[in-house]
Amino acid sequence: MLALVLVTLAVVWMPGEAFGVVEGAGETVSAAKDVAAEHSKVERLWESTGIHGFLHGGWKNLIMIGVGLLLIYLGIAKKFEPLLLIPIGFGGILANIPYAGIASAEEGGFLYLIFQVGITSGVFPLLIFMGVGAMTDFGPLLANPKTALLGAAAQLGIFTTLIGALALSGTFESINFSIQDASAIGIIGGADGPTAIFLAGKLAPDLLGAIAVAAYSYMALVPIIQPPIMRLLTTKAERKIEMKQLRPVKQIEKIIFPLSVVLLCVLLLPQATPLVGMLMLGNLFKECGVVERLSKTAANELINIVTILLGLGVGSKLAADKFLAAETLGIIGLGLLAFSIGTASGVLLAKLMNLVCKDKINPLIGSAGVSAVPMAARVSNKVGMEANPQNYLLMHAMGPNVAGVIGSAVAAGVLLALVGS
Repeated sequence: MLALVLVTLAVVWMPGEAFGVVEGAGETVSAAKDVAAEHSKVERLWESTGIHGFLHGGWKNLIMIGVGLLLIYLGIAKKFEPLLLIPIGFGGILANIPYAGIASAEEGGFLYLIFQVGITSGVFPLLIFMGVGAMTDFGPLLANPKTALLGAAAQLGIFTTLIGALALSGTFESINFSIQDASAIGIIGGADGPTAIFLAGKLAPDLLGAIAVAAYSYMALVPIIQPPIMRLLTTKAERKIEMKQLRPVKQIEKIIFPLSVVLLCVLLLPQATPLVGMLMLGNLFKECGVVERLSKTAANELINIVTILLGLGVGSKLAADKFLAAETLGIIGLGLLAFSIGTASGVLLAKLMNLVCKDKINPLIGSAGVSAVPMAARVSNKVGMEANPQNYLLMHAMGPNVAGVIGSAVAAGVLLALVGS
């Protein structure tokens, strides 16, 4: 590869003598034409290289390739949601290769096709939700139903950021968000990638790529973003609170739960049933005990395949010409605000509940109300063990965590009902 580059550069920039051009009256017109033709071929070869693309206006692509490499580094070295960050980062690198057209609609690039078939259509988010349902145990939520309030509180970031997006649009001329755009941006606060993609596809297709990148980036960065907020809003004594062991949940309860949730959605909020329905279908596979093959497929092979394709599709929207724009950067900033407010809201509600509840709640589990399953619950447990090594909060945090999954889907349904066409 290095030799090819050196030879190409030499041929392009060396004087005519290097081509065997001999000055003199005896040189024929035919020889001159041959030399010119060879020079033209080499020049075209040089102009098709990535080096030429980077040197001629492709500096933004280099920046985004660096972003892709950073995401891969965070996935491998820091283990921040590697199942998401590695395919997203690699997709971002592929999308920024000059002249390749891998993410181009005009050239029918394969990343563009993946995005259109799976993400724009909304199929991938629904399949992901089915897989998440097949991996989710709603037992902690059923054993301690009041933790559902923490999952609901975390959705406050969605509606606060909706207002923020409208305010930002009115402040800067370069940013123009409609109420539908603002609703799709706000859902990032739920830290639920599939829900964000599903709602953006319905309300703001033009912003889908930026919203998807923001949602999945913040899901992966939960271990960085949440702990400082959690420590800021709690005392060391609160972080040491130990919670009672959860009661055992019967299988019949776990079977009735997904059916009941779907029935409630059908009666009260049909717009949320695509997401909630697939989530509960996957959970029913898991809990009914008679379709083990379907449960394992949904929780393993199917969701793994879809995750690879979804990650590459999201990464395709890291193309420099689409990503480095005022609206996109505004969405990234608003997404961080939404996620931070959602985290803080869950923690603060838990502190408020402790004023009236007999059995104390460790406020750290409130941060798990954002639906980054199970990473947010793990972060709650980790921060709690820093204050008290004997304090195991994982199962307690799973209650608001899975409630947050349902809550973000319900919030999406509410927004669809209010501002959808």
